[in-house]
Amino acid sequence: MRRRRADTMAENRGKLIAAGRRAFACDGFAASSMDELTASVGLTRGALYHNFGDKKGLLAAVVAEVDGEMASRARLASANAGSAWEQLLAEGAAYIAMALDPEVRRIVLLDGPAFLGDPSHWPSQNACLEATKETVARLIADGAMKPVDVEAAARLLCGAALNAALWVAASDDPQSVLPKAADAFHLMAGGFLSGQRDRESLGLE
Repeated sequence: MRRRRADTMAENRGKLIAAGRRAFACDGFAASSMDELTASVGLTRGALYHNFGDKKGLLAAVVAEVDGEMASRARLASANAGSAWEQLLAEGAAYIAMALDPEVRRIVLLDGPAFLGDPSHWPSQNACLEATKETVARLIADGAMKPVDVEAAARLLCGAALNAALWVAASDDPQSVLPKAADAFHLMAGGFLSGQRDRESLGLE
């Protein structure tokens, strides 16, 4: 009985996240109706309150799901980039480029910060930070990066990618802003490289 109840709760939670994702991407968070959202999957406001506390709680769950997918897509896009350093750069550039995705732009980069506050405090961003810290630590140990505080470097790299994506998403002309943001991220990150040869190979000298 308990397992069946837990399965039902998990199923309802998944339905509500999917419904919220559709509604927030299409209409935006503020304009989305809780009654319409829940009715679209055969549930009630009570189910939403039970699972997420309120509408903002549902947004947090949706943002976590989409932002987590962004990180996975960025890692996948960087898989064939070459060295660990080039993969790190490619991952950041891929994350920034996702600001052009309408769903990502609306849910994660516009409504997320507006209604959930500073993205650096989101669990999904903390997960990204921890993964970047591991990569930075390896690069420093291998001599590819200058000896710098691991957390400081990881926070700056993650923050730069996130803020570049936020800038692209909020701009009036995202297509023209994207290459500027990507170029600046590339140049800023290059300052962490330790070797002249590595800097030249990446076009930073």
